[in-house]
Amino acid sequence: MQIARIFLILQLLFPLWGLGGFSYAQSLTSTAKISLITVSPGKELYSSFGHSALWVSDPVQGIDKVYNYGTFDFRTEGFYLKFLRGTLPYQLSVSPMYYTMYGAQAENRSVTEQVLNLSTAQRQRLYDFLENNYLPQNRQYAYKFYYDNCSTRLRDALRAACGDSLRFSTKSVSPNGTSKSYRHWMNDYLGEKSWATFGMNLAIGLPANEQASIDGEMYLPNNLRDHFDKAVVGGKPLVSQKSLLFVPTVLAAESNFGQWLLDFLISPMFVFSMIGLLLFGLYFKKKPLFWFDKLLLGALGIAGWILFLLWVGTDHGVTAWNLNLLWALPLHVPLFFTFLKNKAKLSNYLKICVLMILILGLGVGIAQYFIGWANNLLPDGLVIFLLGLMIRYTVIGKIRA
Repeated sequence: MQIARIFLILQLLFPLWGLGGFSYAQSLTSTAKISLITVSPGKELYSSFGHSALWVSDPVQGIDKVYNYGTFDFRTEGFYLKFLRGTLPYQLSVSPMYYTMYGAQAENRSVTEQVLNLSTAQRQRLYDFLENNYLPQNRQYAYKFYYDNCSTRLRDALRAACGDSLRFSTKSVSPNGTSKSYRHWMNDYLGEKSWATFGMNLAIGLPANEQASIDGEMYLPNNLRDHFDKAVVGGKPLVSQKSLLFVPTVLAAESNFGQWLLDFLISPMFVFSMIGLLLFGLYFKKKPLFWFDKLLLGALGIAGWILFLLWVGTDHGVTAWNLNLLWALPLHVPLFFTFLKNKAKLSNYLKICVLMILILGLGVGIAQYFIGWANNLLPDGLVIFLLGLMIRYTVIGKIRA
């Protein structure tokens, strides 16, 4: 998130901001307030899901701190490898409120404040909790996109301060009140980012299709905001006041057919559908295209190894049990190239490949019809591609037989 990067840069420039280095927190006065700050989703991929933070303000004590769990340090040793493996430590950072406002206004993203209706003791406990989390030995944590992020940490902090007096509604905040899967919620926020939607749905596995619980829904900042609106603490509404601190400028939508057409032509649905139709068309070509087949299956094999390594070699938590490995087969590299000189083995291997795609299609179809949890289990555009791929497997087997 760009805002998170700004927070971290400023935190590095001003390391003595606040009292994070102390083992205790100041005592808040009766004028203090603690608010949930929600920054709306932005246009760029890194800002697609929005952002959450807690703002502690006490004018008498001169306290103005925004606690943000969404930052990380680019100077971390092995940064890129840890990022890919899901082991990059995220951390809590603290900055004044005007940094948050500056970042949101620069990106034209709305900022919502919800003042929390907490008792003096609850405010102090929450402030103590946050200050303790900000100690150098406590501020880092293992980020998990769905399960442990900048929003869920705030939910847990509030629970720690309020205990059993905090009650969240048992009803989903989805428009129709029906619970949705983690994947479904994610896709709602990716919007028109077609390649991001394709890539993320390709990389995540069956855990993403679990129905998100009430707690689970709060991995998204807007959902956390909406659940706070419905929550009660000590029998009173949790939110005592809600206001928009920044209203983004609404830009007039331009009707641009040329841009729409370009976006469609480079979308994964169109690209993979065209490849699928090409594979159908090559069925009628009698001349072998061994270079094409090596390129196609080699690319699928490499993609399969990437998906497999995301499953077994990372700690992301949601890349396991990826059914896309039934068509993006890691075994294409090396088995396909090994069997090129053995016609019988190659033919049998390709028959197994066709069978695996059929099993995948049947399984997804049944799950979608009877259970309804297969939302984007196969990224858009893959149906025609996979049908064409089965045809191509059959053709290769016949040519080589």
